[in-house]
Amino acid sequence: MNSISITGRTGLTGLLGSPVSHSLSPLMHNEAFRILGLDYVYLCFDVKEDRLEEAVKGLRACGIRGFNLTMPDKNRMAELADELSPAAEIIGAVNTVVNDQGRLIGHNTDGVGFLRSVQDAGLSIAGQNLTILGAGGAATAICAQAALDGAAAIRIFARPQSRFHQRTLELVENINRNTGCRAELWDQADLAALKKSLETSLLLINATSVGMAPDTEHSLIEDMSLLPPSLTVADIIYNPRETRLLRLARESGHKTFNGMYMLLYQGAEAFRLWTGTEMPVEEIRGKYFT
Repeated sequence: MNSISITGRTGLTGLLGSPVSHSLSPLMHNEAFRILGLDYVYLCFDVKEDRLEEAVKGLRACGIRGFNLTMPDKNRMAELADELSPAAEIIGAVNTVVNDQGRLIGHNTDGVGFLRSVQDAGLSIAGQNLTILGAGGAATAICAQAALDGAAAIRIFARPQSRFHQRTLELVENINRNTGCRAELWDQADLAALKKSLETSLLLINATSVGMAPDTEHSLIEDMSLLPPSLTVADIIYNPRETRLLRLARESGHKTFNGMYMLLYQGAEAFRLWTGTEMPVEEIRGKYFT
C-alpha cells in the first residue's frame, strides 16, 4: 500500500473494541481511501466495554466522522448512540456509527455482511433452517437479517446466564411475530437438542468469540459426530482464518467458511455510510481477502 498523506483536513474513522490489533479493517479502509483519493484515515483503538462511554465522548468531541465497533462493545454502543437506524434498533447492537453534525447515529451492517458471505459460499438460506451459536450483537444481527431474507427456521443456542438472554428472548418473539421464520432459543449445553437441530440445518454458524486469537485452542463443539454430512459450518471469526471449529469440521468432511467476507461486506457498507461513496470491493477483495 502506498503511503497516505495526513492533512489538517483529514477525516478520522476507526475501530473500537478489544482486542483490535489483529484487525484487517485499517488495511481495507485505508487502501480504499487511497484508491479513491479520499482524505480520510482509519485507526484502531483498543477499548473495553467499561471504558467505551469515555472513548465515545472523546471521539465525539474530536469530530470523528464515524467508527466501527467490534466485540465486546456493540451492545453498549446501542445504549450510547443518539439515534439508531431501524436495523440497529431491532437488533439492539451497533457496529457502525456515523457522526451527523455531532449526533452519533448507530447502524448495524453485520447481518447484511454475513448474508452476502453466505451467497459467496454458494448457499441460499431461503426456506432453509439455520443453527446459530451465541446471543451477542453479531448473532442477533445475523438472526434478524436471515429471518428477513426468508430462512424457514433459526435455532439459537446460547448460555441461559448470558446477560443477553432476555434480549434474545425478545428477538425470538419479534421474529416469530413479524416474519415467516420460526425462531427458537435453546440452552447451549443441551447437546441432544443441538444434534436434532443440526440434522435439519443447512448451516451451523459460530457467532461467538470462542476460538478467536489469542485463545485459538477452543471450540464450542468438539464432537463432530453431532454434525450431519451435508452441513456447512461457518465461523464469524477471521483471526485465525481457520478456527478450531472450522478445522475439526473440515477434517470431518464438511464445507466451511470464515468471517473474512462478512468483514469485507459489512465494512463496505460502513464505508458508504461515512463517505457517500461505494468501496472498491473487488480491488480490496483481491488484495486482502484471497
